Amino acid sequence: MIQTTTDRKWLPLYEALASDVRLTILELLAEEAMNVKDLAQRLELSSAIVTMHVKKLEAGGLIHTKLVRKQGGTHKICTLALSRIDIQLPQSSEQQRLFNEVSIPVGHYTRFEVHPTCGLATDEHLIGQFDDPRFFFEPERMHARILWFGRGFVEYRIPNYMLPGQTLEEIEFSLEIGSEAPGIAENWPSDIHFHVNNTLLGYWTSPGDSGHGRGTLTPAWWSDSTNQYGWLKVLRITEDGTFLDGQRLSDITLKDIPVSRNEWTLRLEVPEHAEHVGGLTLYGEGFGNYNQDIRFRTYRR
Repeated sequence: MIQTTTDRKWLPLYEALASDVRLTILELLAEEAMNVKDLAQRLELSSAIVTMHVKKLEAGGLIHTKLVRKQGGTHKICTLALSRIDIQLPQSSEQQRLFNEVSIPVGHYTRFEVHPTCGLATDEHLIGQFDDPRFFFEPERMHARILWFGRGFVEYRIPNYMLPGQTLEEIEFSLEIGSEAPGIAENWPSDIHFHVNNTLLGYWTSPGDSGHGRGTLTPAWWSDSTNQYGWLKVLRITEDGTFLDGQRLSDITLKDIPVSRNEWTLRLEVPEHAEHVGGLTLYGEGFGNYNQDIRFRTYRR
């Protein structure tokens, strides 16, 4: 996912979308990666014209292309680079809200307790070995872009940039998560619990571990039979309650969250007493379908 505005730097992206042919190319690439020749055949257009459209999409950051040797020739393979675009339209000064935002890589946890199946990986290689919790201590974990475990928790410490005299209006965090099954299992429910400053906000039942096809951002070296992508979940804690993707999750309000002057803690947990103990997979930048780490915001006035 990328978040855009009306800043003129995004014009190449908007221009790339302003074409029926290019929108059709995006729809075709959502089904599978394709080379220019295959796209031309599906669109019933010449390869030269399709190449022009592909360049527009690439310039807009909507697709990736790479040259691959195949069947004695060189093919330009096209894949989607994004699965979602958010556009922030201009707001009046009265509508604009002040906030602090911190982006936390998934490997920057400060506490954990995990049980197999479990593991971590960078965008280039596996860290250590599968199903060995000891590697969650490995210093290279700081570069992890994906992690998973069958039950347990990971906890993150996040700086609190609120200043004396400022009033907290809302806490918001977003992350891409899913279940953790041995291999892939579309139907593998898991009750993932969310805590902020040791306060349980509630839980969301993930429906499964990936689904159909590879993640949009999944590195080429990553196995097809392992976690591919999750769901982007947005949690908001307000004066009225806690909301998940706009739906009430619990009655926990800002007043129920003990505030530390220096930090926030965020814990993601699948406890052994949950009804559905289906593990947790956390996707960071460069993995899954959403190109982001954990985003943590505090709105203030």
